[in-house]
Amino acid sequence: MTGTSPPGLPAPLQPAVPEAGPELAADHPTWPASLPAGVSSCFRSAEQTGQTDVQTAHHPSPPTSQPAPGFHSPGPSAMQLLWLLASLLALSQALPFEQRGFWDFTLDDGPLMMNDEEASGAGSTSGVPDPDSVTPTYSAMCPFGCHCHLRVVQCSDLGLKSVPREVSPDTTLLDLQSNHISELRKDDFKGLQHLYALVLVNNKISKIHEKAFSPLRRLQKLYISKNQLVEIPPNLPSSLVELRIHDNRIRKVPKGVFSGLRNMNCIEMGGNPLENSGFEPGAFDGLKLNYLRISEAKLTGIPKDLPETLNELHLDHNKIQAIELEDLLRYSKLYRLGLGHNQIRMIENGSLSFLPTLRELHLDNNKLSRVPSGLPDLKLLQVVYLHSNNITKVGVNDFCPMGFGVKRAYYNGISLFNNPVPYWEVQPATFRCVTDRLAIQFGNYKK
Repeated sequence: MTGTSPPGLPAPLQPAVPEAGPELAADHPTWPASLPAGVSSCFRSAEQTGQTDVQTAHHPSPPTSQPAPGFHSPGPSAMQLLWLLASLLALSQALPFEQRGFWDFTLDDGPLMMNDEEASGAGSTSGVPDPDSVTPTYSAMCPFGCHCHLRVVQCSDLGLKSVPREVSPDTTLLDLQSNHISELRKDDFKGLQHLYALVLVNNKISKIHEKAFSPLRRLQKLYISKNQLVEIPPNLPSSLVELRIHDNRIRKVPKGVFSGLRNMNCIEMGGNPLENSGFEPGAFDGLKLNYLRISEAKLTGIPKDLPETLNELHLDHNKIQAIELEDLLRYSKLYRLGLGHNQIRMIENGSLSFLPTLRELHLDNNKLSRVPSGLPDLKLLQVVYLHSNNITKVGVNDFCPMGFGVKRAYYNGISLFNNPVPYWEVQPATFRCVTDRLAIQFGNYKK
């Protein structure tokens, strides 16, 4: 339901549409929290990417003038090189399919949660062509109907039923989204050892040969969302950094499926019918993920044995009912925890004490009757979303520590709107550690 704030109150923050590209649904929050230097996010917000996703190849190629007879082409122009770099960087910074109800992730960029190219591993340049070595490809090796420029091959929306054969071996970005491909065969990617990003979103893929990805020794980004997969593909390339496999039919994550993926940094697997029992013990062994999203699934609790290295964990739009003391014990490195749009009624006292580095906590659209205990003790916490719950009372010490001289970060945002709390009874001192009163979203209006 959409509405406006009562007179005198700040307007509610509106959900951004971070997801760009037809394969990625929107709805990631824009957070104002700042993060430590060197910590970055695998995925940027729509404002920062211009709401573009893996459609880099959709952009028209810069015009190339044909050399006059008798003259040799002098090589790529500066504009051509800039276009190629923009294409690859836009792809590497694209957003994941994010949880409904979160506002877009805008941390103060440079410190964009997982800086998109540092801690995420997405900044690795292996597999990215050196601009000085790139020359325009005028060869006949461009599949019929596709658009090829430099090392980018765009074959989306062509009604293809299989991977085209005439792809140049020096291709670094292959876009096959929105076709009718149902199977990936053994030799479909033969010879594409330079491929850096492969986009297979929105096809009908239900079968993948166990050696289909074997030639892709430099592949870092695999987008295979919105297909008909019932299992995670076997034998993924060891070079893989980012895997998007959301909106499939996956019910099980077996042990060993991610073995050998030491470079993997981000996994987006929301929108699959995954239950807690679908995660085998040791399913994530060996992974050093920064970012994991399992939203819009069928989880009833926080999964056990997820990677301890996680900086971001998003479990919104599930059926989680409670957070017990041991649920967050192993996730002490979290900066963001997304639990919005669940059925959480209870958060056990002390549960949040295991998250000393937490900056952002999202508990909106649950069934909480009070502000969770322990928030004042989280010295780095800056953003808390508690709107659309059943909170009836806000205590003067629910958010800020008691006494003076207690060191903690100032809040940049607290949302409490759409709760049955008489906000006129809340004492002003309740928000004494908030930098800007406009950052407090209060009142009973609907978003």
